Amino acid sequence: MKTLQQKTETKREVWIDWLRVVACFLVMLTHSNEPFYLGGEGTLVLTRSDAFWVGALDALPRACVALFVVASSYLLLPMRYATGEFVRKRMGRILVPFVVWTLAYALTSDTPVENIKSLALNFNYAAGHLWFVYMLVGLYLLVPMLSPWAERVGKRELQVYLGVWAFTTLIPYIRMWMGGPMPVVFGPTGIPNITKYPLWGEASWNTYGTFYYLSGFVGYMLLGLYLRRFVGELSWRKTLAVALPSFAAGFAVCSCGFIHGVMQTSGGVFPVSGDVSSAALWESPWMNDTAGVALMVVAWLLVLRKIKGQGQFYRKMLLPLSRASYGMYLCHMFVLGAAVTWVRSTLGVGTNGSLGVWTTPVEILATAVVSFAIVAMVCVAVQRIPKVGKWLIG
Repeated sequence: MKTLQQKTETKREVWIDWLRVVACFLVMLTHSNEPFYLGGEGTLVLTRSDAFWVGALDALPRACVALFVVASSYLLLPMRYATGEFVRKRMGRILVPFVVWTLAYALTSDTPVENIKSLALNFNYAAGHLWFVYMLVGLYLLVPMLSPWAERVGKRELQVYLGVWAFTTLIPYIRMWMGGPMPVVFGPTGIPNITKYPLWGEASWNTYGTFYYLSGFVGYMLLGLYLRRFVGELSWRKTLAVALPSFAAGFAVCSCGFIHGVMQTSGGVFPVSGDVSSAALWESPWMNDTAGVALMVVAWLLVLRKIKGQGQFYRKMLLPLSRASYGMYLCHMFVLGAAVTWVRSTLGVGTNGSLGVWTTPVEILATAVVSFAIVAMVCVAVQRIPKVGKWLIG
């Protein structure tokens, strides 16, 4: 006879737990790349090989944030309880740990007083990954409005909306093609913003063009809904027939786009350095609203959905990590910064390091693995503390 806990776990979407853990590691891999092109006055790539390694290893995990959004929409749409209960359960679960860790980052920064004062308006730039929570809260506010439609929408109708969204993932590339390298404007907190070539109704007095409302992360919510309602079980043959070319195409766009930007800036001469505006331009091909990232998201989803097993590894290792994944996301930068410093001091820097041309990729991967392992152990342990754990980890 099954225990209550076993009955609860059999109702879980096993592949969603895998998705959360994979996405969490991919986030750390993304951030492990940053010291290899962000540095000096803002931008610093030491060698040509570093440009290629970052182009590959930072493009590889770029689906991470979108995967979290798909997981949320897959589980939440259509909504299964009243709006008030939804807001109380979901918002409380994400906002309390967010506030705790936001304050922790602010208090340990170089300018704690200024950072705390600015929290009423935005996240701390020193903890830039916290932008994700603001975006997620915005999407959660849409769930009660989208839910009635999500219950009734047909397959063809949803495909049309997804098709429109898929077109919007090409818009960032159209802007680059039409406008070339656009100027970068710095906000009051030093965050670089690339000016955009105006398209389809956009102007200085209107930033809400034709495709504004159906672009960005809303599309990933629709993708999660489509997966839940209309995509049945696929064989491994069909899964890989779609996933492999999709991932390869997306990876090529993201990776080559970054490398092309670095080479264009450097003129083939390294090291290349400057303010952070250069890095902002280099990152354009792998932003979350681009086709390259969307293609990799589709590939990850199709493969992860094939995972069904609920054996010992899943129950003892994977499931606790999945439950702690939000807290791991929030706090990992505390560990990752120390990890990358230790790894680089141990192995050296660039091609002058102890592993030659392999120094940089080993350091990036080692930083991600070490950070993930430490953060996982700490967050799983903290989450188990009665009454306190859920408010710190989620």
